[in-house]
Amino acid sequence: MTSSSKERSIYRIMACSNCSSESQDGTPKGCKNNGSCSTGSCNKLTVFDWLSNMSLPQGQEPFDVVEVRFKNGRKDFFRNTEKITLSIGDIVATETSPGHDVGIVSLAGELVKVQMKKKNVAQDAELAKVYRKASQKDIDIWSEARKREEPVRIRARELAIALNLEMKISDVEFQGDGSKATFYYTANERVDFRQLIKDFAREFGIRIEMKQVGFRQEAARLGGIGSCGRELCCSTWLTDFRSVNTSAARYQQLSLNPQKLAGQCGKLKCCLNYELDTYLDALKDFPDLDTKLYTEKGKANCQKVDIFKGLMWFSYENQSSLWHVLTTEKVKEILALNAKKQKVDALEDFVDDTPKEVPKNFQNAVGQDDLTRFDKPKSKRRNKKRRPNNNNKQQQNRNKPSNKKKPNGPKKQ
Repeated sequence: MTSSSKERSIYRIMACSNCSSESQDGTPKGCKNNGSCSTGSCNKLTVFDWLSNMSLPQGQEPFDVVEVRFKNGRKDFFRNTEKITLSIGDIVATETSPGHDVGIVSLAGELVKVQMKKKNVAQDAELAKVYRKASQKDIDIWSEARKREEPVRIRARELAIALNLEMKISDVEFQGDGSKATFYYTANERVDFRQLIKDFAREFGIRIEMKQVGFRQEAARLGGIGSCGRELCCSTWLTDFRSVNTSAARYQQLSLNPQKLAGQCGKLKCCLNYELDTYLDALKDFPDLDTKLYTEKGKANCQKVDIFKGLMWFSYENQSSLWHVLTTEKVKEILALNAKKQKVDALEDFVDDTPKEVPKNFQNAVGQDDLTRFDKPKSKRRNKKRRPNNNNKQQQNRNKPSNKKKPNGPKKQ
């Protein structure tokens, strides 16, 4: 087989779901990066090697551990005992039990030490080995195994439904040599799948491994587009899944709508934790949300806060529909008087009188007119011919004098 056909088969394996449609020469279309894009399934959880253009000091040997990426962003570390010259993007055959697996080198060199430290893996730990760079035969077997994954997943779901098992088989991953398949599933409770494994082995004729994953891990493996319009964080850069509570939404003054707060995994969105620390720091300067202000007109309760502007809305207990906006400084001033058992006259005396914001007039960045052809109001005039009204036409015909001569009646004799 020629080198060009070998490259086409490699691109065919490396292509992501968006660019898996091939052109005439075999290279994938879409992102135009020939399988090395970083936009999604083609290269999930990628790491930029910023030391790639730097050489090692004299006498220092390159680090003998490489990071290898498998299907759907699954990564592992392997030791290069044979001193093979490896770089990012090389397809290698790695040690596994039993047989061997095929993956793509995602990171090599000194940055592997940083990744191992991040994942709490010791540099002198016992790691599996890299056998060799994948040959064309290895790539062909790997390609055939990957083509079997989708029909096997569909059939596996049918067998699980036939046994009435409360589980969902989300993905199937074949080993590089095609001797073993790993079935990833999600379930709310423990599942007895001993009979299911027997059915799988009889149906597919391979070694079976069942691996349960959480709902967040399932979304990370499958990927998708979030409500923000971008790819899911868990499938592109997020590696650890921290617990997310509804208190994170309360601190950020978000409505507790489960349909808007839940992600594709069915759990609370991970992005609720991104700005939580900033909100908590800002809330330290705010009085407690359960604060009550005592005035001569009655007791007032806090209804709403604006963390960014430092404003709080209060309403009297007998006038819950009428809200008064106060700054945090005014609220603290009233609380100081209430602590001395003094009541203020009314909240209206402390209402914030800040001027309203003037709407900003954003100009076009490229120097065009403010109004485009899409912004211009539609003209209400329509160039349509008026249809004649039948009633008016009949009235005109009645009023119009007739030119016809009246017939002469019979002459009297």
